[in-house]
Order: sequence, then structure tokens, then C-alpha cells
Amino acid sequence: MKHAAMTLLLFIIPASAQKGSLEALIDAARQHSPALKELLPASIHALKERGGAAVWGQEFLFAIDMEATPSISIDRQAPLPMTRVPNSNLWYRLMRLRAGVTHSYEFFSDGKAMSLMYSYDVAGYNLDSYPRAGVPRGAMSAKKTMTSKIYPGMTANHWVYASAGVDPSRPSPVMVWQDGESMTGAKDLVRMRLAIVVDNLVHQKLIPPMIHVLTAPGTGPAGPDGKGTPMRGVQYSTVSDRYGRYLLEEILPEVAKSYKLREDGYSRGLGGLSGGGIAAFNTAWHFPDQFSRVYSHVGAFVASTRIPSQNGEGGHMYPVKVRREPRKNLRVWLSSGTYDYENEAGSFALQNIQLANSLKLSGYDFHFRFGEAMHSGGQPSLDLPEILPWLWRDYDAAKTSQVYEMEEAEKGKPVFRVQVVNRESW
Repeated sequence: MKHAAMTLLLFIIPASAQKGSLEALIDAARQHSPALKELLPASIHALKERGGAAVWGQEFLFAIDMEATPSISIDRQAPLPMTRVPNSNLWYRLMRLRAGVTHSYEFFSDGKAMSLMYSYDVAGYNLDSYPRAGVPRGAMSAKKTMTSKIYPGMTANHWVYASAGVDPSRPSPVMVWQDGESMTGAKDLVRMRLAIVVDNLVHQKLIPPMIHVLTAPGTGPAGPDGKGTPMRGVQYSTVSDRYGRYLLEEILPEVAKSYKLREDGYSRGLGGLSGGGIAAFNTAWHFPDQFSRVYSHVGAFVASTRIPSQNGEGGHMYPVKVRREPRKNLRVWLSSGTYDYENEAGSFALQNIQLANSLKLSGYDFHFRFGEAMHSGGQPSLDLPEILPWLWRDYDAAKTSQVYEMEEAEKGKPVFRVQVVNRESW
């Protein structure tokens, strides 16, 4: 999704506050420093799988770890050469690009484009995704590991980010994030920047101080190979109440041992990307009295269900379920894009359009952003400073409920239509 151009007024941040790990990384790239051999893997964590990007202001650093000589295409332009870090298989390119929009990038090897899994986009972050002087900071907890009973033998990690302003003596609103391991430490800096955004928005009173629960998918008991079974698909892509019960009966009670939490659905939300997006929606769908605010980006509303519900429904049925079943009291922000996945499970882009139209025709309080997003985190990273205030608008700590109604501006808009953009019409 491309937004209006903007200039990052970083002069509002004192130099001492600006200097951080990402700036050090980009400084090293600008100077072609041998220190990149250590700095790149420490800052960009997916180098061996798909490469990645780090951004500060208008400086974008792209990097990948591979033996062959790579090149990189930015915004679908001709591939450009990359520079090798001496005595390594690390390659990088530093570019100055526009802020306030997303940029696509794809790596090439020996002149050939790599697979779809290597096509991603990255945010030219907005101002609220950068630290600001005088803004109080929240606190990230240590990692907590639990063993589940709802998923027998599964172990899983979670963290808690308590924003500044949380009153330990009073229950706080709660936002539960799926794939929460990607929102901790250095990983958060090259992705959502959740902690920075939350701090800035709380300081501006655009969202209430709250507890953010960052949940990671679990690992099941070891199989014949001695390795634990990844449980993400089972947890996130199963259309049932099981994952919701896991959050309500195991994760939140554990968090409540250290933090006082609101228990009304009006004061609870969920968010996630891909499988995490459908997990968020699925949980709220089954427990609307416990979670009423939902954020989903490139949600996997496709036929990838690992354990079908009793009637065999998968995620691809949600656009139908929303139209057929009584309206639930939910507020939903969806986003996807033209370049989202198309695979054996279905069309992620079309399914999100279908769900958005179902929400509209059923009178939900929803927002749908359909841009040029690939199946990655660039668009939500750009949009997060807008998403959270929209989800939590008009929040009143004195209330425990609210009937969500479609915004007046949305009521007059048509349903979403599709158009093929990469082939002739006839």
C-alpha cells in the first residue's frame, strides 16, 4: 500500500537518542566495514532463509547470505549488483529510498529470480515508528516458557510488553499478538517496531496504556527424529475454539500472575499476520465476549486447516460464515495486497477481499486496506501507527462494553471489486 510521501523529521530526536543498533549497522554498510560480518546476522535474522532489510530514515539496507553471486530488484526494477562482505557469504546493498511507502524487493541468483518465498516488501516507516525524545518507555518481560494441557506436551514461549502508564494496581486492557517472538528485541526493530509505536501512541493518548502479550507458536513432543513437532499450523490454522481456549485458560491466567488484566471483551484485542491473522480472527469469532478487536494482515483464510472442525470447515469458509451467521460484536482491521500468496491452499488476496465484502455486507465495523502487499510484514509495519488508534478509538476505561457500528464513511462506499492487472482482458 503506497501512502503519501513524507519527510522524516529526525532532527526532533536528539543525536544521543537516535544512535542505536540499526544506525550502527547502516553506518557500517556506508563505510563498507568488515564489522558487517557480525552486525548483519545480529540485526537481520532471516539472512539464510530469505534475506532481509533494515531501515533508518530513508536509508534501506538489503542483505542476504548465499554462496552464489546475488543481485537485487527493488520495486520490480532491473536487478542491481550487491557487495560482498569480505571473508563471508554475506552480500548487501545500501540505497536511499522514499519513506512513507512500502518497497518490494527480490533477490536474484545467476540472473534468475529466486522463488516466490524470496519476494518481500519492507516499510519506509512513518514518524511514530521512530523513538522520540521525552516519550516514556514501556518494559519487556523476560521470556516465559509454559507446557500446555490443551495441546498435550506442547511447550511455548511468551513475553509481555507493559506500556508506560500501566497502573499495576488496576486491571489493564490487553492486546494479544501471535508470532510474538518476532516482536522482541532486535527482531522488532526490523519488523513491526511494536514497542516504539506503542510508546509513541500512548504518549499522544491515541491508545490507552495496555499489556501486550506476545505469544509464540509452540513445539510438540519430539518425534522419531528427536526433534519437536512445530505446532504453528495446528494452533493457528485450525477452525475451532481450541486456540482461543489455550489463550483464555493457559496464557492469560499465567500473565495475570504478574499483571492485572481486564477481563471484558471490550478491553481485549488480538493481532497477527498470515496464520497469526486467521488465529486472531478465529479466536474472536469463537469468543466475541472475550476479544472484540481484531487485526489481521495477509490472513490465511484459505484451505490450509491442519485439524478440521467437526463439520470439516477450514479457514476458506470464513467469508461464507460471516455472511450466513448472526453478526458478532467485533471491530476488524484487515489488510492484504495484489502480491499476496496464491498456492495450493488458495488465493490469500482473493479470500481477504471476500472476507472484507462479507464484513461490509453484514454491517460490521471494519476497515480493509488492499495495496500491493506481498506475504510479508512491510505493509503492517508501515500501518501500525494507524491500525492501533483505529482499533482502540473511543476506548473508555469506565466501560465494559460497546456495540460496534460500521463507520458512516464506510456505509456509503461500494463493495470491493477485483481486476486482473498482469494479463490481457481478452
